[in-house]
Amino acid sequence: MTGRDTGRDTGRILVVDDEPQIHRFLKPALEAAGLAVLRADTAAEALRLAATQAPDLILLDLGLPDMDGQEALVRLRAFSAVPVIIVSARAREAEKVQALDAGADDYVEKPFALAELLARIRAALRRVAPPGTKQETVRRFGPLEVDLARRTARLDGHDPLRLTPREWALLAALARAGDGRVVTQRHLLATVWGAAHLEDTQYLRVYVAQLRQKLGDAASLIRTEPGVGYRFGDAL
Repeated sequence: MTGRDTGRDTGRILVVDDEPQIHRFLKPALEAAGLAVLRADTAAEALRLAATQAPDLILLDLGLPDMDGQEALVRLRAFSAVPVIIVSARAREAEKVQALDAGADDYVEKPFALAELLARIRAALRRVAPPGTKQETVRRFGPLEVDLARRTARLDGHDPLRLTPREWALLAALARAGDGRVVTQRHLLATVWGAAHLEDTQYLRVYVAQLRQKLGDAASLIRTEPGVGYRFGDAL
C-alpha cells in the first residue's frame, strides 16, 4: 500500500458476495474512495484471489453458495493475515463472536451505511504496517497516549495514569487492536486472565468500568458491542 497523505484511501479490496447488487453498489463507491476492487462470487474464487492477488483487505459475506463464510475465513487464515471485515445479514451474537474469534477484524451488518463501512475499511487499513517496518509501540488515541514498551498511559501529556497490572493488561490489549476494531470478550479474558476464565465476563465488566473511570473524559474511547466485546479508539 502507498501512503495516504492526500487524505484518500489507497489499496486493493476484495469484495466476496454472491449478490450482484452488492457488487454494483460497492464497486463505484470504493473506487470513488481511491480503492481498487476485486470481485468474487464464491468462497473458492475468494480464496484463489486472496492467494494470488494479495488484496489489502477483504469484505466477506457469510452466506456464500459453495461454502459457509465462516469456513472460508478459517481456510483463509491458514495462509493469510490480510484484514477481513465480515459484511453479513446474520445478526446473531454467536455468529459475530465466531467470526471474530476465527480471525475477522470487524463485523458490519447488512443493511449497512456506506459511510460507516468506509470508516471501518479506513480503520482496518491503518492497522496494517508497511512491509519491513517495526510494530508501533506508542499509540495515540485522541488525548490518550499508550506506550506499550514502557507500559505507561498518559492523558494530554500529564503524569502516567495509575493503573493496576490487570487494568494495564486490559488497556494494552485494547490499544493493540485500536482504531475501532472489535475485540471479543473471550479474547480479552484469555489475554488478561487466562484460558481458565473465558466465561468470567463479570471480571471484564468490572475492570472495564474501572478503566473508564480512570480515563475520565477519554472514557468514551472504550465502546461496548453488547454480547460481543469492545471497540477501542477514536470515534469513526
